[in-house]
Amino acid sequence: MNRYLAILIAALTSAEMQAFQLAPRIVVNITVDELRSDYIESFSPMFSSEGLRKLMEQGKVYEIASYPSSPIDRASAIATLATGATPFYHGIVAEQWLDRQTLRPVYCVDDDKRQTTANRLLTSTLGDELKISSQGKAIVYGVAATRDAAILSAGHAADNAFWIDERLHKWMSSPFYSNKRPAWLGNTTVETNNQTVVEKALDAFKASAMGADDVTDMLNVTLSAGIGNKEVSNLKVEMQNIYMQLDQSIAKLVSSIEQKVGKNRVLFVLTSTGTHSDEVIDYQQYRIPTGIFYINRTASLLNVYLSAIYGQGIYVEACHKNQMFINHKLIEQKRLSLHDVLLRCQELLFQSAGVGDVYTSERLLTSGKEVEKLRAGFKSTLSGDIIIEVAPGWKLYNEKSNEQYTSRLGVASFPIVFYGSGIKPARVTLPVTVDRIVPTVAKAIHIRAPNACNSETLDVER
Repeated sequence: MNRYLAILIAALTSAEMQAFQLAPRIVVNITVDELRSDYIESFSPMFSSEGLRKLMEQGKVYEIASYPSSPIDRASAIATLATGATPFYHGIVAEQWLDRQTLRPVYCVDDDKRQTTANRLLTSTLGDELKISSQGKAIVYGVAATRDAAILSAGHAADNAFWIDERLHKWMSSPFYSNKRPAWLGNTTVETNNQTVVEKALDAFKASAMGADDVTDMLNVTLSAGIGNKEVSNLKVEMQNIYMQLDQSIAKLVSSIEQKVGKNRVLFVLTSTGTHSDEVIDYQQYRIPTGIFYINRTASLLNVYLSAIYGQGIYVEACHKNQMFINHKLIEQKRLSLHDVLLRCQELLFQSAGVGDVYTSERLLTSGKEVEKLRAGFKSTLSGDIIIEVAPGWKLYNEKSNEQYTSRLGVASFPIVFYGSGIKPARVTLPVTVDRIVPTVAKAIHIRAPNACNSETLDVER
């Protein structure tokens, strides 16, 4: 009996060792800001054989992906991709939010001393867990044109994060990770484009000998498929150029790493931030119902209304994007019920032209599945007490910050692609959410998922 037991244990040990040997030597996460499926399909005949077309044809493609929280921007999306959790847990509700104490904007990767760190990211990332499981031996980098994307994709325990300073146009790194700036980072001015980001990601890959041993490394690269703030005369032509250049950049990144490590020893993961730039559309010109909702003007009206009921005071003390912040100290001083004040605000706002829906903090925290995505994107210590959803086609305008956006309920579709590491090509049309990427990769490299991730893995056959 003991002999058979020993043989069984030996067989199991051998199988486990074989599984660990099959783990990829490097994971390359490619997040493309504003990547859209319709543009991939439209421009695919013009793509090279080594870039987007290769990933879409030879990878496991989940065609319909979305985020489990709302709203999203680049920072909150990348934090979700890194942690497998939503802003409700990881705390990055946006690129900027309003500090409740000072009523001033806070940048997501600035700490209290305005140093660039990952301290505002409240949970562990996949890179953090990889560092823990390898006892620090794994190499983890984040590379992006913007510092929020570089820092949040890298996480807390990474070797470093690299981004392009928007004022100096030079590559930067953070003392949060290392006081020693790599010599290969250079000190020359550079252009802010995908090619520049890919070249620097490959510099990091080569200089650190990533993927050279059996300890899995991780390279997080953020690219862009958006037009930014520039005005374009022909959107289709502009997007065609952007996607062709993006394809070339991805082809260079994938081919260079594959040639060095081997296709079966590298796992590429491609997806989008799920965001998109607003096209400037004059609905009025086409007689489509539209208008402008002035949030600061409305806040002033609310203060007049509440003062008439409860006595003089500034009850709504600040607005940020589509959020209103209630003066909690005043309510406590007047011994008022926050529930009653929020209810009064909600009643008046629903009577305002252009308001589609009004979500109070109480409604988000106590209602059911109908507000699930909004609740996942909400953090009570950071978000406003009132969130206003303007009607489709209407524009919300913040008169103090000059921020504006036009409401559109539909979102652009984007894919999740797993390629390499022995993954078999397949297409899945079942809708999935991006928080499932992290546990899937964690399983592939045999480590724990981050500490706030409770999502199910995706089926990736190897």
